[in-house]
Amino acid sequence: MPFADLRSFLRALENQKELKRVPVEVDPELEITEIAARVVREEGPALLFEGVKGASYRLAINIFGNPRRVAIALGKPPQELGAELARLVQAVHPPSLPALWKSRRTLARMLSMRVQHVGSAPSQEVVEAPALDRWPILKCWPGDAGRFITFPLVITHHPLTRARNVGLYRLQVHSPSSVGLHWQIQKGGGFHYAEAEKRAQSLPVAVAVGADPYLLMAAIAPLPEGMDEIAFSGFLRGRPTPMVRARRIPMDVPANAEFILEGDAAPQERVMEGPFGDHFGHYSHAAPFPVLRVRQITRRKDPIYLAAVVGKPPQEDRYLGDALQEIMSPLIRMIRPEVSDLWAYYEAGFHNLLVVAVNQRYAKEGMKTALGILGEGQLSLTKCLILVDPQVNVRDFHAVLHAIQQNFDSHEDVLLLPGVPLDTLDFTSFTMNLGSKMVIDATRKSRASRGRKAIPAHVLKGDPKRKDPRIMGWHLWDETLLAVQVSKEGRKVLEKLVRDPDLEGVKIIAAVSPDVDLDDRVSTLWGIFTRFDCARDVMFTETTLVGPVARPSGRLGIDATFKTGYPEPLEMSEEIREKVNVRWSQYGL
Repeated sequence: MPFADLRSFLRALENQKELKRVPVEVDPELEITEIAARVVREEGPALLFEGVKGASYRLAINIFGNPRRVAIALGKPPQELGAELARLVQAVHPPSLPALWKSRRTLARMLSMRVQHVGSAPSQEVVEAPALDRWPILKCWPGDAGRFITFPLVITHHPLTRARNVGLYRLQVHSPSSVGLHWQIQKGGGFHYAEAEKRAQSLPVAVAVGADPYLLMAAIAPLPEGMDEIAFSGFLRGRPTPMVRARRIPMDVPANAEFILEGDAAPQERVMEGPFGDHFGHYSHAAPFPVLRVRQITRRKDPIYLAAVVGKPPQEDRYLGDALQEIMSPLIRMIRPEVSDLWAYYEAGFHNLLVVAVNQRYAKEGMKTALGILGEGQLSLTKCLILVDPQVNVRDFHAVLHAIQQNFDSHEDVLLLPGVPLDTLDFTSFTMNLGSKMVIDATRKSRASRGRKAIPAHVLKGDPKRKDPRIMGWHLWDETLLAVQVSKEGRKVLEKLVRDPDLEGVKIIAAVSPDVDLDDRVSTLWGIFTRFDCARDVMFTETTLVGPVARPSGRLGIDATFKTGYPEPLEMSEEIREKVNVRWSQYGL
């Protein structure tokens, strides 16, 4: 049976020993973050904090923090649900009676995409004035501007078409009755607000906190623009989503949520929002964003506040993001049939590294596909896209590196796109929402192989001091990617290395800062792909100007060192670490 609400899901997790209760009082300012971050690194249990300092309600966190809990939520592994979606796409495109009959169970699931309207709902058991100061809202990192609601489902409608959007955007608490709306680039709620603002109208906004797992997943899913997240949650659930009319604004809200905020965002009103730690592992810069004025709150009698921690990977969003990729990839393959698979890497914050397997039917079709994907919905925010052949496992970065070693020639197989839209959270270009992108073509070509240069033994063994005293260490991945830890002057060191004849067999050299652990795969991918601007920080052994076009050759170098003007990486304070160390046995974990 699908879960009707958050609390039934939590009960199921507890019954399967996937949830732990923390009975002692904990502080929502930093302490809960440190506890949750430690637990998620070990793929540990979901947590239910029963006594949160200064708050009236319990707090749940890390509910999706391992693959087992995602499968419990969905009732099956996400790959199976993705396969169902693929079968459905094949059955209806084009439709045929045999295919439809074969997919009848999946078609029955499609009927669940309709909305179920109800007259009364648990989410409206209590109606009260806004009092966000009573909520157990987290302050996650020491440099955060304050507390923010970390797992809200923000519901808006287009002012003209009435199309609905449900998105997850952080909400900084400005007062007991107002929050900031962090509507990033390419977000549906932001589009609705911009349309209302053109007409000098306020935009009605509802926020659900503590919904069932299917609605939580649907709000995060990278659905095509205009596809209703409420309907998609019904597909995930296998039953229609119950919705009830809001009390003060003209829209429906989730009937079984724990809390509902009802209010509006006025045109032309902006308040500084941030800085806050985000899933790229750094603080995002402060900037002006719209404000939600909360007019009323409805809730359950004994609500559970749902929270999440975003920060340096791995975090809980890893498991949600990976599951949604498994479910959603059939939709991409329907739009682009030459794509056999694709995978965004959580280690790089998802948007910074995407690998796409392409079945090429003509020369360089992969590049055409890459350009199309870079203009497609949320995928348009991708910074680095690597093309591989269908037999390459896009989820295995070692297999991807092998493809680069075999097939990549910088003279013909790299494309740099400067001055294009980029994720709001990306800070590497120093200009919000703008940056650059790179495509690496590691598919097989018809050209003759140039052979592979031998890599000297001292390079394979890792003898960095022999090259430059500024190099603190290095790690050679699959004889393809050399990650070099640099103490200072990273660009000068990199310029020297990309021209070093001893490194001729290496395809890519990346310079990183000392805080990147080269022995840790997650840290290395994070340290490389979140810290470089493609147009500014990529270099080659040689670059020749042919007409107006720069043609590179030789090794590709990436200066991923920390630069002046970058926001600081996220680190918990030593005081909080020690506090949690001392109290760990009290938590019962």
